[in-house]
Amino acid sequence: MNRSLVGCLVAIVILVLVVVAPAIGAYNNLVTLDQAVQAQWGQVQNVYQRRADLIPNLVATVKGVANFEKSTYIAVAEARAKVGQVQVPSAQAITSNQQTLSQYQSAQDGLTAALSRLLVVVERYPELKANENFLTLQSQLEGTENRIAVERMRYNEDAQAFNTARQTFPTVLYANLFGSRFAPKAYFQAQAGAQNAPKVNF
Repeated sequence: MNRSLVGCLVAIVILVLVVVAPAIGAYNNLVTLDQAVQAQWGQVQNVYQRRADLIPNLVATVKGVANFEKSTYIAVAEARAKVGQVQVPSAQAITSNQQTLSQYQSAQDGLTAALSRLLVVVERYPELKANENFLTLQSQLEGTENRIAVERMRYNEDAQAFNTARQTFPTVLYANLFGSRFAPKAYFQAQAGAQNAPKVNF
């Protein structure tokens, strides 16, 4: 084998290593970060589901107070139904589409608002404030609302880590080669008016 052929083979091997090795590293890193986003999205759904599961018991307890405003717990039931009607696509589809994630978030925010109105109205009913079952449910609901905020924050952190890695060099050169597999991740965003101080008293 002559030297020129050996030189060409060495050059080809070096070129392949220079191009392929970073591509493999970038792919593996994006897979790891994408899986972290998907797992965190699962946690977000878990806490939303926990809240949805608490609502029927909360509404049933409130209904037990004869003169409680019917329209208030009907609004909660309707908001919960709307959340159930939202078609949630695959985790990959929703986490990579800001519009779809915003629609999902909007339905959840509607339920949050209805629950807030319910708990404000409760202040006028001493028998509910003294009901042990209601107090337990209220405490669980408040804890779940806090957990939702935490899990959404963690999701945004994982989405940011993915998006940052995707935009860094040389990963940005390879990310688009995989099509929508590594599309940028969407973020949970604050509700409109979130900059204003809340007026709800639990």
